[in-house]
Amino acid sequence: MSVLDTLLGLFALGGPVVAVLFLMSVLTFAVTLYKIWQFSASGVGRHRVLSEALADWDAGNRQAALAHLSQSRSYLAPLVGDAMTAQDQPGLGERLDAEAGLALAGLERGFRLLDTIAQLAPLLGLFGTVLGMIEAFQSLQAGGSSVDPSLLAGGIWVALLTTAVGLAVAMPTSMILAWFESRTARERVFADKALRTVLVPGHLQSAPETAAAPAAAPSHA
Repeated sequence: MSVLDTLLGLFALGGPVVAVLFLMSVLTFAVTLYKIWQFSASGVGRHRVLSEALADWDAGNRQAALAHLSQSRSYLAPLVGDAMTAQDQPGLGERLDAEAGLALAGLERGFRLLDTIAQLAPLLGLFGTVLGMIEAFQSLQAGGSSVDPSLLAGGIWVALLTTAVGLAVAMPTSMILAWFESRTARERVFADKALRTVLVPGHLQSAPETAAAPAAAPSHA
């Protein structure tokens, strides 16, 4: 039996509810492939070169930092570059935070659809089961006392089929969404750390302490 014959058999048993759930699974598959491509093209999770640039900047080596930054393919590289080349301006940190939030919002595009499918698929499957149970009991009532119990049992398992399909769509969708959200959360933390490193590098924080050390020494004159 081919895959097409199996799908047609499921559609015949489950009715339009199974067909809708199948379309939802296709949407989940398409969005998943798109997000994997987007994350890969944007360099999500691959910030080794950018981290080296940030380490150089934090140590005060600006030329090396800019050289490493030019080699980075991370989607955060242009934003970090703007932060490195920008002069001290009022509200610079807030503007960079807004631009970083906009970039991360692009990575989160499609999450709402996956979340909707994960929540709606079980409910839709349950709805199909309720409709199937109603139809099964209507057949039982129409048959009167001469109804065959196996007919009722067959109607019940066919009705439960939609719930099984709904769960089969919802569970992997939830797992995929959780994985994407965890990766985006890590990107948000890294972006915030990167911008704070550029705006307040470590060598500037240690400089006042070094300068203040001789002044604190007691005088023996």
